[in-house]
Amino acid sequence: MVPPPPPAAGRAGRNLTAAIGVGASLGALVLVSLLVYRPAFLVVVGGAVLVSVVELSRALRAGRAAPPVVPVLVGSVAMVALAWTRGATGLVVVFLLTVLAVLLWRLADGPVGYLRDASTGVLVALYVPLLAGFAVLLLVPDDGATRVILFIATVVGNDVGGYAAGVLFGRHAMAPTVSPKKSWEGMAGSVLACVAVATPIVTLGLDGPWWGGVLFGAALAVSSTLGDLGESLIKRDLGIKDMGDLLPGHGGLMDRMDSLLPSAAVAYLLLSWVAPA
Repeated sequence: MVPPPPPAAGRAGRNLTAAIGVGASLGALVLVSLLVYRPAFLVVVGGAVLVSVVELSRALRAGRAAPPVVPVLVGSVAMVALAWTRGATGLVVVFLLTVLAVLLWRLADGPVGYLRDASTGVLVALYVPLLAGFAVLLLVPDDGATRVILFIATVVGNDVGGYAAGVLFGRHAMAPTVSPKKSWEGMAGSVLACVAVATPIVTLGLDGPWWGGVLFGAALAVSSTLGDLGESLIKRDLGIKDMGDLLPGHGGLMDRMDSLLPSAAVAYLLLSWVAPA
């Protein structure tokens, strides 16, 4: 009996059909949570943060680090909750308390490897729940659903525009030692797609200026790309391909959060200026 052919993979080395299906399902989940009952998005964010914390912590063990997971998980839930109820002040205060908890928790395992384990624990707390907390801050105003949709749609535009332009026109590698498939032509496609997505939403959905949409789109193209490159750098340093295998065609959930996390902070800060609530 002849075995079935392997699933078709795109130039990115992924099963493109599975990736599109998973991406569409995640997008539908986010939209339903935002449009049906806004606080339900907190459950989506909280669940994504907890899974990503576990995936990143496990991946860091490949580098012989053992970040304290329990205090980061507890702090993650608290950061999401306090960002919703107490705003930016609550988010920052809980982050600082989480850092203190990580440092104290690791004391129980003795001095050997303390700096390595404690510092990676702080990195996980900063990288995942703190940055994700900015997505919750976007949700807080009455028009928060629109702000979150703008943020996520723009990041998706970065991925789609960058992929399409990279496949069609990519010739000049951006960072060949970190992510060989990323090109400057793909980056240009990302910027154009992000601006095209962001500008009408900022102007029509948030009553912001047109130049605010252009600035927002260009800034998120940069932050999304840097987030993707940053995670790729971590994975290359650890010698792994993906942070996990939860999502077919994508890898782990953390592999989808890499662009979103830094972009959440950039989106919150920019919208506070160009389209204040």
